[in-house]
Amino acid sequence: MARLYDSRKRILVTGGAGFIGSHLVDRLLEQGHDVLCADNLFTGSKRNIDQFHNHPRFEFMRHDVTFPLYVEVDEIYNLACPASPVHYQHDPVQTTKTSVHGAINVLGLAKRLGIRVFQASTSEVYGDPTVHPQTEAYWGNVNPIGPRSCYDEGKRCAETLFFDYHRQHQLDIKVARIFNTYGPRMHPADGRVVSNFIMQALRDEPITIFGDGSQTRSFCYVDDLVEGFLRLMATGPEITGPVNLGNPNEFTINELARTIVEMTGSKSEVVYLDLPQDDPRQRQPDISLAKQTLDWQPTIELEKGLGWTIDYFRALLPELVGNGSGNST
Repeated sequence: MARLYDSRKRILVTGGAGFIGSHLVDRLLEQGHDVLCADNLFTGSKRNIDQFHNHPRFEFMRHDVTFPLYVEVDEIYNLACPASPVHYQHDPVQTTKTSVHGAINVLGLAKRLGIRVFQASTSEVYGDPTVHPQTEAYWGNVNPIGPRSCYDEGKRCAETLFFDYHRQHQLDIKVARIFNTYGPRMHPADGRVVSNFIMQALRDEPITIFGDGSQTRSFCYVDDLVEGFLRLMATGPEITGPVNLGNPNEFTINELARTIVEMTGSKSEVVYLDLPQDDPRQRQPDISLAKQTLDWQPTIELEKGLGWTIDYFRALLPELVGNGSGNST
């Protein structure tokens, strides 16, 4: 039987060596929990969890969630899945399997143990939205056969599985839809707009913008996001989600590029390339539900968070060799 939720718990974080996962591990250890981090290191990195190597309450298990996990834990956070287009399009079949088979495996584990399980879903379930900003009630506008479908539809199917397990087996679930997130420990070559722009600016390389740069995104600093995770997980079983977690302040890609060039003192110039297929024109969360049910909203302004992220990449730069460019989101 699972222990009480206000006690010290043994918590499984799948994808715990990834960008967001490692920050979640930070917070859970700070709270005094035991953490089992499972990651196959496809996009995660041991660098992100090196600081936990000798921590008495941290354990790392190299594992692919498309295979069952046979462990004993009190809670599960399922963050396992490549989340940037460069990575999830590299092996789209495996991406879909990670979302779908991975969900089946963590749900099966949670059902066997009778424990709460959290799904890190995504704003990509909304596709290229025709509703703006996006509320949780919006069903989305997703191309089911495009190059982004492995991720978009994989995450949509994972949500379906979570809610079917909830209805059929009364499983205690929490589902968060994550909007664009940034911060230290992002992969420098993941193809996401913030990391790409910062790396290009620090190297005085051309800033590559796909399309005309008028498309919008909303950027949430990773610490704010993780706080949202913890608050959602601490709610009662009557609150399942999905809940949007992201920063509602909207910026154009052109504005982001100018801000990063100014903050880095870069000599980079902007170049424009063709917009990839199915790239969303607008992305902005309506976080009314998170405010109401979690008393949560982001607190870290974009320039402050970008400053910390630029410092991280600047320190990393001497270790890196040249990587390709691009700014898919």
